[in-house]
Amino acid sequence: MNKNKEIMMNKIPEKPQVAIILGSGLAYLTEFFKDAVRIDYSELNDFPTSTVMGHKNEFVYGIYKGKGVLAMRGRFHFYEGYSVKNIIKAIHLFKEIGIKKIIITNAAGGINRDYSPGEIVAIEDIINLAFNNPLIGKNIEEYGTRFPDMSKVIDEDWLKRIEIRLAKEGNCLKRGTYAWFTGPSFETKSEIKMAEYLGADMVGMSTVPEIIAARHCSIDLIAYSCVTNFACGIKEQPLNHEEVILTAKKARERFQRVIEISLEEL
Repeated sequence: MNKNKEIMMNKIPEKPQVAIILGSGLAYLTEFFKDAVRIDYSELNDFPTSTVMGHKNEFVYGIYKGKGVLAMRGRFHFYEGYSVKNIIKAIHLFKEIGIKKIIITNAAGGINRDYSPGEIVAIEDIINLAFNNPLIGKNIEEYGTRFPDMSKVIDEDWLKRIEIRLAKEGNCLKRGTYAWFTGPSFETKSEIKMAEYLGADMVGMSTVPEIIAARHCSIDLIAYSCVTNFACGIKEQPLNHEEVILTAKKARERFQRVIEISLEEL
């Protein structure tokens, strides 16, 4: 048995039904977990830690909306100096534990002018503008095939059920394409123009390696961006990480409802 798998399964009472990766400013969701169990990343072998404001360094297992949920409070980024393979260690741990569903979230800059800060947008496709892939190197056969299909990056049926539920409540869940830049500098005006031309609706510094790894591992997923600001050049205002955290906090109620329905529609 993988050592980290053994550590996790000894800590939590049962195999989780779903994992959630919580982006910047969104870790508060675990406050609503019942019978919460916390596992610090330092308790695991050769596991990274996040150095970013707004990210914790722990897994939290608990019951939420009647489901056993394993939440990741603090993800890893390429710009922190980690290799792209280190970024996806949590995905591989989810695979080893036997998790079949993942909800991935992030804070993103909005390119699409139909979005507004604080809006939750479902990611339906991705663009890898970091030009790096976590699957480069020797393929690990127990995780997945050498050449995974990426024609569908999210679980379309799951997302449609969520959209129907939200629509009944009078809430329209928009969709969009998310583009990954390495960071840590925010994108330039010209880079945003390029991303927009290529079809991106949102930009950010995470998520794409996790989605690629999840598809490689045949884990069904949905992904959401909390649009915390307009991307560079869309609005004439400077960008800063404090704004990202503040807007994510303002979107708490909306974000929480989307996650609740996502769990109910597993």
